[in-house]
Amino acid sequence: MHHSPSTSYLVMLISFFLASKLLLFPGVEGTIGVNYGTVASNLPPPAQVAHFLVESTIISRVRLFDADSNILKAFAHTGIAVSVTVPNDEIPRLTKLNFAQQWVEKNIQPYTPNTNIVRILVGNEVLSTANKLLIGSVVPAMQNLHSALFEASLDRRIQVSTPHSLGIISNSSPPSTAMFRQGYDTYVLKPLLSFLSATNSPFMVNPYPFFGCSLDTLDFALFRPNAGVLDENTGHVYTNMFNAQLDSVFSAMKFLGFDDVEIVIAETGWPSTGDSTQVGVDAKSAAEYNGNLIRHVISGAGTPLMPNRTFETYIFALFNEDLKEGPTCERNFGLFHTNMTPVYDNWILRRTTAAAAAAANFHPVTCLLVITIGFLVLAINHHGEI
Repeated sequence: MHHSPSTSYLVMLISFFLASKLLLFPGVEGTIGVNYGTVASNLPPPAQVAHFLVESTIISRVRLFDADSNILKAFAHTGIAVSVTVPNDEIPRLTKLNFAQQWVEKNIQPYTPNTNIVRILVGNEVLSTANKLLIGSVVPAMQNLHSALFEASLDRRIQVSTPHSLGIISNSSPPSTAMFRQGYDTYVLKPLLSFLSATNSPFMVNPYPFFGCSLDTLDFALFRPNAGVLDENTGHVYTNMFNAQLDSVFSAMKFLGFDDVEIVIAETGWPSTGDSTQVGVDAKSAAEYNGNLIRHVISGAGTPLMPNRTFETYIFALFNEDLKEGPTCERNFGLFHTNMTPVYDNWILRRTTAAAAAAANFHPVTCLLVITIGFLVLAINHHGEI
């Protein structure tokens, strides 16, 4: 089919605006991270992973489950924001300041600022372990790490936090009445939130609608159209489980007086394969959840109780991890196979993401303006030919 130069120009103009959507909103790309787990065979070299993330994806943040020196070196000079983790079993040792100082000296200082380390996470879902030693150690460990960072003049560059499962919430329905579990609220979470507030660090949570849904609530979990769930206390109608889970966390924080602390989603995702007894476990549902999730967290819509905000969000996980234990789904949360090919068509790859996000979120007025300009160009060009 023959196109006149003006028609081609119009197509190019509109395509350019669509593809530039993410660039028009700085911070959109900075919102999306990924959990880089390594419990897998045949993993690509860290340098190859870092190059792939920079060149081929919209991912600008990575969360590690340790402080692997090879990975930290691989991410040098990439600009990608890296969060490192203190494994749970090391937390009790960090209650001694000199060990915290040694940990920072060994695991942080050799790599910064070349590697953009932005956060140290003290363990993962520590409160869910029911281990009293770990639970009692987590806040002192965080305080000591912050002190060690302060002494190294890194406290303004690197935050200290710890991710929680939603098991810390005792009642989450309706979201406005949610509270932290009794015992943890006063003795652990109040001092923890106080520390986060004082150091301008985020409260990190791992919401998983996948684990909270049934056949009846699958549409609610996947951001599909549904009737919604009314919170009678506030009058808000929740149309997705993710918002309900986040607002439950917010309500519990507010009850303790810390609604000013930022919330970061440290983990969320959906498996592409699972056991036959599980609901909605397939590549289509995984693509749907992660695509809708990304579109939602970058949209600026926020939640009913936290409107007009974006959420820094880490998708679980970068790779399928075949060496993980547990049910089949645990090994199949990956966006990519270990040979770097997508498990399913996802929003993470650059070539699909810019246009898809633009098409989904493009403001109608802006869109109309672009098309009007295009048609004006056509009209002027056509007039010139007469």
